[in-house]
Amino acid sequence: MSSEDVYVNQPLTSRKIMELLDQNPDLKRIRCPHSLYNRISPKYLEALEELGIEVLPLKNKGRPRKYNDEHRYKVNKLLKEGKTPQQISGQMQIPLKTVYYLKKGMELKKGRKFKYDNKIRLNIKNMAEKGHSAREISNKLNIPLRTIYYILKR
Repeated sequence: MSSEDVYVNQPLTSRKIMELLDQNPDLKRIRCPHSLYNRISPKYLEALEELGIEVLPLKNKGRPRKYNDEHRYKVNKLLKEGKTPQQISGQMQIPLKTVYYLKKGMELKKGRKFKYDNKIRLNIKNMAEKGHSAREISNKLNIPLRTIYYILKR
């Protein structure tokens, strides 16, 4: 960019505008991020326009994406094949968080799988309703007492 064309990433205040004009006497264009452009006072925009300086918002300014649609496609393909996010992360050499970011519309099962299936859980709840204590259920089914309390609470 020449001294006619300046990029700013700080809010345009009267002081900042004067500073830019002092540093660049032949200023014609000020470029800034779109988010910043929306916050510039209309009075400042009018004043700059009278001076023959246009303020242009730039879109897509910033760091380019590291992973493209090809990565997204491969992640989703591996998920459909039944691979876990951890396996995909290791296979593709990308962070686990990125695997979750790249998944597209795929519902991933969150958290750990239950060690005890619904049949056992239902049996525990039925036994508790019949008046068996948590300790009795634990001893009878050979399941830790803490797990019994956890299942009964849910």
